[in-house]
Amino acid sequence: MDREELLSGLRRRGLDERVVEAVARVPRERFVPPTLRGRAWEDGALPIGSGQTISQPSLVAYMVALMDLRGGERVLDIGTGSGYHAAVLAQLAEHVWTIERHAELTETATAALREAGIDNVTLVVGDGSFGWPAEAPYDAINVAAAVEGPVPQPLLDQLADGGRLVAPLRDRDERLVVLCREGDRFERSDHGSVRFVPLVRELPS
Repeated sequence: MDREELLSGLRRRGLDERVVEAVARVPRERFVPPTLRGRAWEDGALPIGSGQTISQPSLVAYMVALMDLRGGERVLDIGTGSGYHAAVLAQLAEHVWTIERHAELTETATAALREAGIDNVTLVVGDGSFGWPAEAPYDAINVAAAVEGPVPQPLLDQLADGGRLVAPLRDRDERLVVLCREGDRFERSDHGSVRFVPLVRELPS
């Protein structure tokens, strides 16, 4: 599959054209290892080192579409990985803060974002389950790793009123969910089965 085939496939699925254009603007080949650049536009996950993967582009596009971004949002991205998800989010948001626990992946993602000419992303090394309270609240939160059990409370606390959190939740199976905040209430909707690497949390001391 090449770039145009992928974009055509996204359009056939009825995704918001703004999201398709966001995917089109990000050079995905910059976010995969050099030896895999010939496969960059395949609609599948690829290894990026440190036991992590870059998610399939159609899933990234679907998750971004669920966030319903309009251009002025402050977005928190949990699980930077290659930086690709943050790069697509950055096409539709005012600014993205992205957190990764593997420093070596953050370094690679920083270089990829720079090469792609994307300058509205701030990268942080740390435990994403704590969020990034320094810049909270966020209009939207993306979690690109499977959450075992409930969504970490710090992420819920850092979501602005009226905001959306998109995350894969793992219980008996793994489901992509959207949590919409209305005051102290969170309305949940389910959006199909998915498969992600797990969200690794620090153990309490």
